[in-house]
Formats: sequence, C-alpha cells, structure tokens
Amino acid sequence: MPGSVTGEGALLGPKVTGFTIPPAPGLPLIEAPWARLERLDPARHGAALHDAVAGHDQLWDYMGQGPFADAAEFGHWLEDAAAGADPCFYAIVPADGLGGALGHAAFMRIDRPMGVIEIGNILLSPALQRSRTASAALMAMIGWAFGAGYRRVEWKCNALNLASRRAAMRLGFGFEGVFRQHMIVKGRNRDTAWFAITDADWPALSRAWAAWLDAANFDASGRQRQSLSALTAAALPDRIADPLPAIPTSRPPRPGGPGPAR
Repeated sequence: MPGSVTGEGALLGPKVTGFTIPPAPGLPLIEAPWARLERLDPARHGAALHDAVAGHDQLWDYMGQGPFADAAEFGHWLEDAAAGADPCFYAIVPADGLGGALGHAAFMRIDRPMGVIEIGNILLSPALQRSRTASAALMAMIGWAFGAGYRRVEWKCNALNLASRRAAMRLGFGFEGVFRQHMIVKGRNRDTAWFAITDADWPALSRAWAAWLDAANFDASGRQRQSLSALTAAALPDRIADPLPAIPTSRPPRPGGPGPAR
C-alpha cells in the first residue's frame, strides 16, 4: 500500500480519506442463502440451541465458556450473552426455519472509530458443520460489516484449533501470525492465530463468494462444483497463507471439526 515520505525521510502510511465511523451491529435479522441470522433471543432460540449441541461437549473445547451441565445453565449463559452489545450475538437458523437455531456467532471487539470488527464466538452444531448453511451465514455477517463501512474484519482462534484456521483461509482471510501466550482460557495457555480481510480485499472476495453461492455451483444433492477454497485463493493470490502446523494429538481427529468446512 503506497504511502509518503516526510522531509526527514520517515515513511508514513497513506492518508485515509472518505472514512465515516460505521454503525454498531445489532440488526434484528441478517439474511443469507440457506440461513437466517437472528439476533440472539434465549426465549426463542435457547431450547433448539441446547438440543442441537447437547451431548457434543467437544464443541466447547476452544470456546471461552461451556460445556454446560444442563439446559438451565446454558440458558443463563445465553441470557447474559444476549444482553450485551459487544459481543453482539446472532443465532444461526436454517432459512426454512425447521428445527430452530443450530448455532451462534457474534460480532465482537468492535472498534468503530478504527473501522475494525471481529467475527467470533462461533458455535456450530454437528448439523451445521461442513455445511453451506454455516459458510453462507458467516459470509453474510462479514458482508454486513463491509457494507456498513468497516475497513477490516478479523478472525481469531486458538492456534491449536486447526479446523478454525482452515475455515478462515477457506473464507478468504489472510494469515497475520500467532500471538504467543495471548490468553489463559479455562486455566490453559492460549496462543492465538490472527486472520483478517480488509476493504481492499473485499471487492475481489465478494465476487468469489457470489460465484460460490450461485445456485448453479451446487448439484442436486447440494455438493459444490467449484470449491470455496479454490475461488478465494484465486481472488486473493497475494494473501499470506497459514502454515497450519501439524499438531500431534492423543485422539483421532473428529469428522466435521469445530469450524465450517466450506
């Protein structure tokens, strides 16, 4: 990105022109192909969310909360989550509405004066994992952010969460490194992998997403013809790739993983 040089030879970044502080998130509904993002409402979404994730305690391995002992404990956490503005939580509901909410995600670490926002706190039930519904929902959140005027959308995850790191790259995020000893979560060290999309990336990336979301890109059984990974890689060939280290584990990998697969 070109900048300028002062009389003393110091390099400066380019001037930011035309930027207006974007609004905070909080629309009651964000629509996406195959999905609806509804502002989290424990009374409306809690029972279905609990049923969708009950018995799958591994879903909480990399989350800051959970697993929960029962529906009541989960409901108390949902009430606290829904009451806040940052994070701003949305329930992920299939567009047909059948079965109710199957996951949640949030806008968080919202820095409106800088035009920066993060997509995080993503919980995808087994029914959403490796589905186009999950990917379309996250795309809709990111699309809302750039449409609202944000300059940068971030994705951060535990550096050991390889499924989330792969999902970030699949969606078109660029890898920005690992912050060592960034957090203590549930009594354990967390190194955090950072990813981002900027408004400079957005025009090319949005075209790639449109091509992937096109109904013609899916066969009668819903299988993609062109992969999202291939489309985003072609759209942003100069982004920094995630090295994705091989991490030994004492247990076999779970099918699906915690991140969206497409």
